[in-house]
Amino acid sequence: MLTFVTGGTGFVGSNLVAALVKRGIGVRVLRRPTSSLTALDGLDFQTCVGDVLDEVDTLMAAMAGCDWVFHTAAISDYWRYRGQNRLYRTNVGGTRNMLAAALRAGVGRFVLTSSLAALGVPEPGHLLTESNTFNLRPRQFPYGYSKHLAESELRLAVAAGLDAVAVNPSVVIGPGDLNRTESAMFVQAARGRLRVAAPGGTNFVAVGDVVAGHIAAAERGRAGEHYILAGENLSFREAFATVNDIAGRSGPRVVLPAWTIPVAAAAVGAARFVVGPRLPLGGKQMRLSSVGIYADGSKARTELGVPYTPFRTAAQSAYDWYLENHYLPEQAADPRARIRR
Repeated sequence: MLTFVTGGTGFVGSNLVAALVKRGIGVRVLRRPTSSLTALDGLDFQTCVGDVLDEVDTLMAAMAGCDWVFHTAAISDYWRYRGQNRLYRTNVGGTRNMLAAALRAGVGRFVLTSSLAALGVPEPGHLLTESNTFNLRPRQFPYGYSKHLAESELRLAVAAGLDAVAVNPSVVIGPGDLNRTESAMFVQAARGRLRVAAPGGTNFVAVGDVVAGHIAAAERGRAGEHYILAGENLSFREAFATVNDIAGRSGPRVVLPAWTIPVAAAAVGAARFVVGPRLPLGGKQMRLSSVGIYADGSKARTELGVPYTPFRTAAQSAYDWYLENHYLPEQAADPRARIRR
């Protein structure tokens, strides 16, 4: 068997490639000329240079002979770019190209890495399920809207005859985050600065569970369906307290009142013009931090057999990896940082 993976040099993609190789499944990775292959060091795989924005015929040739396609490539740090053209071109147009190429190439199964963000926000006191649809204005959450549109493209491709499914991971944590996609929480904890939490919360899922969900979706997901890949629902206060404890720190000491979030979001938006694209989040994300965006992952666990890893276990694994790979400041090695299994 041969699989075709986009985004294979990223956090989820590189963990997926490693899992496929470990199973003895052949992997061909689509990568841009500038992409680093560091995350894939030591793995046996094929590579081809290209981009999801290439012509459909070019992508079709690249995936020729592949049984499965995993489309994990996307832009998620949209706030680092001026305007949203690149976000929509990549997340929607790139997905459209990949689906068209897969349909023409006759691949057996296409798995789209969507996002929990594609489902919008739940009503207060409720969990997001696969029946939810995006319910925000596009400008409120461009990334989520782009993923919603990408899923619409998938449904059109399924109607045209492609065997395709989507998976919707929540906030992914764990080892192998070479591009520091989700490192900010751990870095701030290591520095003793994770002292203030927003009043909302979200769902956190271990990267190993996300990878298992991708492979299970390819093996036995129902065409046209999407599956939430979810772990533990936690308020930001609860999540930060756990990460601080792992780092040997205390806190958070303060939970911001909800009325302060629009002010903080405006400040973050203004800071972008001073600090530049290095900020770990954008103003639009900050505005959503007062909401409890919690999820129900039971469909994936029931239909696909996706495992469940507690947040503390996933966070400890992530922290250990960041520490071992020198992503955390020196003081993170303080003996007060206790390893808990």
